[in-house]
Amino acid sequence: MKKIISFLVLSLLMLTSLISNAQEYLRGDVNYDGQVNVADVTCLIQYVLNGSWPDVGNYEYVDLGLPSGTLWATTNVGATSPEDNGDYFAYGETVPKEEYMYENYKWWYFDENGYRYISKYNTKSSLGPVDNQTELEPEDDAARVHMGTSWCIPSLEQDEELVKSCTWQWTQRNGVNGHLVTGPNGNTMFLPAAGYYDGSSLEYVGTYGNYWSRSLYSYLPDRAYCLYFDSQYWDSEDFSRYYGHVIRAVRVSPTR
Repeated sequence: MKKIISFLVLSLLMLTSLISNAQEYLRGDVNYDGQVNVADVTCLIQYVLNGSWPDVGNYEYVDLGLPSGTLWATTNVGATSPEDNGDYFAYGETVPKEEYMYENYKWWYFDENGYRYISKYNTKSSLGPVDNQTELEPEDDAARVHMGTSWCIPSLEQDEELVKSCTWQWTQRNGVNGHLVTGPNGNTMFLPAAGYYDGSSLEYVGTYGNYWSRSLYSYLPDRAYCLYFDSQYWDSEDFSRYYGHVIRAVRVSPTR
C-alpha cells in the first residue's frame, strides 16, 4: 500500500508539471482523451494494480509486445467481433459504399477527354496537382473518424513491424479463415481474410486479407500500401486506391 501511495503522489506531481509545460503534455495524457487530469491517474492506478490499461473509447486492443509499443485493435473498423470483416473503405475515404470504382473515388477526377487525375495525395505532376502528402490526414482516416481520436490507420512502418516481429499462423476461427498473429510477448490477435471490393463485387473472402495502411505508394500515387496476406504469404503490398479494403486500427502505447 505504501508503494501505491508513493506512486500516486509521484504521478500527481508529474501530471501537475505536465499541465504547466506544453512540451510534456502528450506524455501526461496517458488515456489520450486530450486532457491531463485525474482520469490519467486512474489509468496509472489500474496499470499498477492489474498490469493492464483500461479500454480506450470502448474499443478493445491488444499489446503484442512490439518494439514500438504500438497497440492493435482486436476488431476491424465497423466489426462486432474479431472474426467479423467489418466495413470496407477506399483509401482516404471514411464512408462505406455499394460500389468501389475509378469513377466514384473521392480523390480522382477526369478531364473532358476522360483522362484521370489525382486531386489529393499526389507526388507526380503528370497525375495532377502535387501536394506531396504521403500519409492520410486525420479527417480522411476512417479509423479515427469511426473510433475516435485515439485511433488511426496503421502506417507502412507499423504494418512491416507486425510482419517482421510476429509469427503468423493460417487458421480458422468460428468458421472464418484468417491469420492468428502472435507477438513477441505471446499475446495474439486474429485477422480475418476479408477479401476486397472491386466494383460491387466482394472478392476472395476467406482467401486473401487486404488491410489499408495510411501510407501512400509515392512512386505511383494512384496506389497505396496495404497489409496483404493469404495462407502462405504476408507482407505490405501496393494496391489501387479505389479498391474497398478493411481496416485494423492502431493506437500508440501510453507508456511510450
